[in-house]
Amino acid sequence: MFIDRVKIHVQGGHGGNGVTAFRREKFVPRGGPSGGDGGRGGDVWIVADSSLNTLLHLRYNPEHIAERGRHGEGSNCSGRDGEDRTVRVPVGTQIFESTTGQLLQDLAADGSRWLAAKGGRGGFGNSHFATSTNRAPRYHQMGSEGEELELQLELKLLADVGLVGFPNAGKSTLISTISAAKPKIADYPFTTLEPHLGVVDLGDFRTFVVADMPGLIEGAHQGAGLGDRFLRHIERTKLLLHLVDVSSVSGRDAVADYVTVNHELRAYNPELAQRPQIVVATKIDALDEPERLENLKRQVVADGLPFYEISSVTNQGTKELVAAIAVRLDELKESQQDGVIELAL
Repeated sequence: MFIDRVKIHVQGGHGGNGVTAFRREKFVPRGGPSGGDGGRGGDVWIVADSSLNTLLHLRYNPEHIAERGRHGEGSNCSGRDGEDRTVRVPVGTQIFESTTGQLLQDLAADGSRWLAAKGGRGGFGNSHFATSTNRAPRYHQMGSEGEELELQLELKLLADVGLVGFPNAGKSTLISTISAAKPKIADYPFTTLEPHLGVVDLGDFRTFVVADMPGLIEGAHQGAGLGDRFLRHIERTKLLLHLVDVSSVSGRDAVADYVTVNHELRAYNPELAQRPQIVVATKIDALDEPERLENLKRQVVADGLPFYEISSVTNQGTKELVAAIAVRLDELKESQQDGVIELAL
């Protein structure tokens, strides 16, 4: 089950209490205070782990409390510090404060970690308060409580390319053709109910990651269909692959589908409308009305976007498309590096 939103409760361990104690030894009169300090409470850390791809393991385990520090003891023995608690999450997880919705941290790299709740400080024992004028203090300090927070975790998948389009536009078929991913494929709308990732091998140890998104329909940004719940997963992608079904099987107009999906992307996040995009006409093996393809091509060219025609079933045009994606990703990478260099200068 793909779970990309959960609420969790985190709490740092409480600090141990100090202790009031006095040294008692034979032949040692007035041994003095010997109360040790309490141990520090453990911290709660949230760590990004590339071996995870869902937040399912946290859905039924929302409580994460670090160990409390041990109390101090006599003979100036300090209590043991509490052990830290580590919460593992997928790479790309964003952490929000549950009540205000404030973004606290974005764990976008494998191994990145964030201190979610700090443990409490241990209290001082009475030996800590001994002075030249107060040689036998009969009081100690209590440990402080650990921090406590309610957090909302939201996963945004990390991928180079995001597949968008109407339901049954051929997204799942394409990702299963160009990668080892095996999403569900069937002849009905909304076959894909959750995002899927596929790794495309270009040879020479070069790869890129493709994310297959559930289909969009008109009004998706307002909750129609599966709504915009999964659109945040393409916000991190470098390139959008917009698939449009040009066959007459769907009963829809290809140009209208193309315009509608772009409108939904723009309504959800205006930055997505500016994201580099490649438009792909799919199911050309079932094309029975050539004017449908020509009308779409005319519109895409007028918008200044690259256009490709493919059939994932027969593999027609898929190699050329993969090669074009690789070239475009390389161009985007170079332009990003140039921008960093200019910024540094």
